[in-house]
Amino acid sequence: MKVEFENEMIEFNVKYGKGKKLTIHMDSYGFITLKAPNGTSQEVIKSAVVSKGRWILEKMNEIKASQVTTNVREYHDEGTFLYLGKEHLLHELIEIGEYDEETLKNNLKKFYFTNCKKIIEKRIKIYEERLKVKSKSIEIIESKRKWGSCNSQKNLTFNYRLAMAPIEVIDYVIIHELCHILHMNHDRSFWRRVGSVMPDYKEKEKYLERHGQSMSF
Repeated sequence: MKVEFENEMIEFNVKYGKGKKLTIHMDSYGFITLKAPNGTSQEVIKSAVVSKGRWILEKMNEIKASQVTTNVREYHDEGTFLYLGKEHLLHELIEIGEYDEETLKNNLKKFYFTNCKKIIEKRIKIYEERLKVKSKSIEIIESKRKWGSCNSQKNLTFNYRLAMAPIEVIDYVIIHELCHILHMNHDRSFWRRVGSVMPDYKEKEKYLERHGQSMSF
């Protein structure tokens, strides 16, 4: 779900539950989750986000500023970069040659895009069979606010930076988006379906919250 506030688009996930209050949580990478009582209307939810709009934008700006200073990667033989949850020397991922830093950055991004697509296309078949669903299309995108998405036409998108995460975390995002084919909202039925395939999915969520900020280059 998303709302516009001061010419900025705020995107967020909604989790419905038995709680009596609306709460808004932002993780270390700027991903926003709003928890709402079952049956809460979209109008009430969007109004709650707008009421916190100034705080949300300020927190997002703080996160962006911290990323600039903490996620500095060095593009040389000893520079390390994440791939499937582990640090690798740059030359283990791409050819270094005599390329300048900008070219190396572009080539590394292509590496992540290409391999993310290969991994997801392979892994998604496993979970489509287990969930008895079929996606219409898969697209790898660049996003700073979401790891994946699913629309009502069963078109799925996945953030290329997932290639930096452990395979079981990638699996979680795949399962999460496939379950949206069955349940478009984050209601109890949705989370039960996710849990039926990956009982420890909350641990994967925590991994993304803890390490999402470092999954950059």
